[in-house]
This record gives sequence, C-alpha cells and structure tokens, in this order.
Amino acid sequence: MSPETPAIDVRDLRVDYGNFIAVDDLSLTVPRGEVFGLVGPNGAGKTSTFRVITTLMQPTYGEVILDGVDVLEDLESARRVIGYMPDLAPVPSDLKVWEFLEFHADAYGLGTRAQRKERVAECLAEVDLTPQRNNWCKALSRGQTQRVVLAKTLLHRPRVLVLDEPASGLDPLARRDLRNVLRRIAKEGATIFVSSHILSELAEMCTSLCVMNRGKLLASGTVEQVREKLGNNERTITAALLDRHEEAAAWLSSQPGVHELRIDGASIVFGFKGTDAMQAELMAGIIGLGVKMRAFEEKRSSFEDILVGVAESNRIS
Repeated sequence: MSPETPAIDVRDLRVDYGNFIAVDDLSLTVPRGEVFGLVGPNGAGKTSTFRVITTLMQPTYGEVILDGVDVLEDLESARRVIGYMPDLAPVPSDLKVWEFLEFHADAYGLGTRAQRKERVAECLAEVDLTPQRNNWCKALSRGQTQRVVLAKTLLHRPRVLVLDEPASGLDPLARRDLRNVLRRIAKEGATIFVSSHILSELAEMCTSLCVMNRGKLLASGTVEQVREKLGNNERTITAALLDRHEEAAAWLSSQPGVHELRIDGASIVFGFKGTDAMQAELMAGIIGLGVKMRAFEEKRSSFEDILVGVAESNRIS
C-alpha cells in the first residue's frame, strides 16, 4: 500500500430514505494517521455516513475506500480494516474486564489462547486499564467502560477506527484521558474518524475535521481552516492603553477590517475581521503612534459558535 493512499476516501456518497436525502453527494478524503472529526447539527447526515463507512448499510450510490479496500465491493476485507465503537456500546455486567476482552479476541479468531491473552494485555495497556483487568465490568466508571470498549475495538489491530460519540457522558478528566489515548493510537499509525456533540473537545482532540449540514459537506480542514471557510474568523480585540485613547481610536477606525469600535474605560474594544498578519499590523501601528499599550487581546468566536450558526441556518432556510 502506497503511503499516499488515504485511509478514508469517500466519493459522491448519497443516502436516501424514500424522498429524504440524508447524505447528499459527500466526497471526503482523510490521510493516514489523522484524528478526523465529523460534526454537524442533528439531521446533518453524520449517522448515515458512519453506517455506510462501517458496512452497516448500503448507500443509494457512491464509493467508500478504506485503506485501499472498497467497502461496498469487499465487505469481509473492509471489516478487517475497521474498528467500530458505537455510542453507548453495551458491556456485560457479569464478566470481568479480561473475560470480556478475551471473549471478543476469540470471536475475532486471534490465534492461540496464549496469543489472545497477550493481545488482551497489550490492548489494556494501550488504554491504561491494566490495573482494572480483574474488575467486574459492572464496577467500572463510565470513563473506564468507554476505555474497555475502545480496547475491544483495538483487538484485531484495525487500521481505521470509527468512533461514534466516544466522549459522551464522560467527565472532564475522563475526556482528557480518552483524548490522550486516541492521540497515542493515531501516532502509532491508525486513523481515527470520530463524531461528537462536545464540539470544544472535538476541536482539541482532532488534527482536522469536517462540518456537515443537511447531508452536505460545508467545510473540511483544520479548525482554523474550517472557521475561515464558514466565515467565522470574526474576532473581538481589546487594546488596553495607558494614554492617548482618542488618538489611537481615531487611527484604528480608519483601518481595514475594524468595526464597532468603542472606548471602554482605559481600553479600546473593537470588532475585527481579517488575517493574522493584518491584526499584527494593527498592534504594530498602535505602538508606532507612541501610545503606551499594556495589553492587546483577542477573543474569537468559539467552535461552538460556528456550529450554532450552522444549526440556526438549518432552521431558518
């Protein structure tokens, strides 16, 4: 397999439910080793996309290639490539952690019993659960349960992991632990395709992501690239000055991208829409006036704001 072969290659994917179009000609490419996020409001088409990628349903048309394997033409080979972790995956309460994992290792046909035990131990270490191997599944916390399911998902060494809401219901510490595990797995060569409604977590977790709405791909790339493509590079800037506020305000008002400027006590607050280079020029320009500046701070629209805007447009249009 060529190193340039993408881990996930979705081409012109269409999913219809009667007259309703759930996924509308989606094309998407994810390089190997990425932690790639899929986000969007309810009804965006995320679940249908995941169901096709994980071989759980046939699309109306389109192609899905996972690590060089055509999902729609070779189901068995594709399923060996995929590790799927659904939202709220059930874990039997009457098994110990190692029993649960060995059961699935046996179902995967992972060699001899000794080899299966070794692989279970490796996966428990991968998700930092070795100390809990003899615990009953019913005694695990929600975060530990999620990591047990992730360990099960890793047993057959999948090259593409598809995780549906893996951080759902986790507290901040458990989300941080899960995020660290996923990053480590990606560094070891796996590609992770993850959906989440915890948008700030997804932005922190993923190396890149895409935004869907009404079945269509709206933007794809890094968080900053997505923000730019969706027109959400607006920011609010506060310049805290020690003197000459009126002079600095007059100069700022004449600069491109500056709007809604006001003097608020010892600070000048204004909206700005432009590049980082343009913002740096604003700061340099104020200093060039000889004004004593104590601080120059920005506040960008959060990633949640971006998705709220997408959801609002979904309601209005």
